[in-house]
Formats: sequence, C-alpha cells, structure tokens
Amino acid sequence: MPTPKYKRILIKLSGEALMGDDSYGINRDVIDRIVSEIGDVIQLGVEVAVVVGGGNIFRGVAPASAGMDRATADYMGMLATVMNALALQDAMRRAGLIARVQSALTIQQVAEPYIRGKALRYLEEGKVVIFGAGTGNPFFTTDTAAALRASEMAAQVVLKATKVDGVYTADPKTDPEATRYDRLSFDEAISKNLKVMDATALALCRDQKMPLCVFSIFKHGALKRVVMGEDEGTLVEC
Repeated sequence: MPTPKYKRILIKLSGEALMGDDSYGINRDVIDRIVSEIGDVIQLGVEVAVVVGGGNIFRGVAPASAGMDRATADYMGMLATVMNALALQDAMRRAGLIARVQSALTIQQVAEPYIRGKALRYLEEGKVVIFGAGTGNPFFTTDTAAALRASEMAAQVVLKATKVDGVYTADPKTDPEATRYDRLSFDEAISKNLKVMDATALALCRDQKMPLCVFSIFKHGALKRVVMGEDEGTLVEC
C-alpha cells in the first residue's frame, strides 16, 4: 500500500459543496460521493477531521434574515453547520464509517460538546471527527474554525474542499484567461486578496506553519491525490 504524505488531515467542507446543483439544502448523491472520497483516504490509514460550513442551509432563510442583527445571524449559521454535520455523520454511518460530531455550542441531545482530548482520542481510534458550530463565537467564519481546529488537532494540513479545483488569478467562470496557481505563500494570498480563506484563517495557518490545499471535492480521486502529495489543487504554505 502506498504511503500517504499526510497522516492526519482536516477537511474544510463548505456547505455549498453539499448542495450540488440544487439552490439550497443537501443533495443526497453529492454527500454520498463526498463520503466515498473520505472513505478512500481512511483506508490508507489517514486520520480525518472535518469542519463543515452551513451556507447551503442558511441560504434558504437568507431573505428572511435581511437586516437581522449580525450576532444573531451568525448563531443561526452555526446551527446550520450542526445540521450539516449530523447529515454527514449519517451518510458516513450508511457507508460503514464511524464518525462523531462535536459542537462548539452545547446541544447535548444531538451532538457532543467540543472536548479537545476526546476528539484526539477519536482520531487515534480511526474515527472521523466532525466539528460543528464553527468556533462557537459570532463574527468568526468556519474557515477560521478550520484553521483553529486543525492546530488543536495537530493536523498536518488543512484541505479546503470546494467546487473549484484551486486558486485562480481571477474568476475562471468569467475570465477565460484566468490561470490556476500551483503554489502560493500565505503572504501572497493575503496581499493579493485571493479569497482563498478569510484573512484571519490565513494568518492563523501562517503563524502555525499549517499548509493549506484548495482543491475540488467533485473531481473523482482528488482528495486521495492531495493526501498522497500529488499535484492537485493549489498549495498555500509559508
């Protein structure tokens, strides 16, 4: 069996990735395909943690939330991430994977509270740990939560799983001349405002010397190729 480059990873999975081509919500086929990709890397002996966003759920109530207090809207978004985490856990159960959901907000009827030592033990036991509710604080994105949890879990890399196969010089949907970066420094990503992650998350990854790879979760085998250290997506590092 080939040896993976990374033994412990944290996947930042956007809520929008779970929609597929739907306008909002969770696409069953898409989530099953994502779980299959994760299962392939687990078979390599890789320990996997996941931070999931909530944009796909919150998008459905966005019109009603217009003008809402920012902190209240952020707490609603955190609840949306917990919903996604539970859906992801259930999909993993159907696929024969063992997963645990830990929430930064206390919702003990549906998810464990976030406890770092417990999460580390789950990873060592080969279980997938899914972190919901972001950091538990308003005004912080799930990107920042991913950088924070990756540091706490001593992950070797943050993998941002999106619909786009890397970071481009411009929006490839509107600019046919846009080219993909193979590698970037964190300082370049911040100074060029490339929208890789928010500036707080990028700064935290940079300070912790935590590499970040942006790739498309919709390309078959892309996650496995990233874990094996092959040329896939855009690698952002110090």
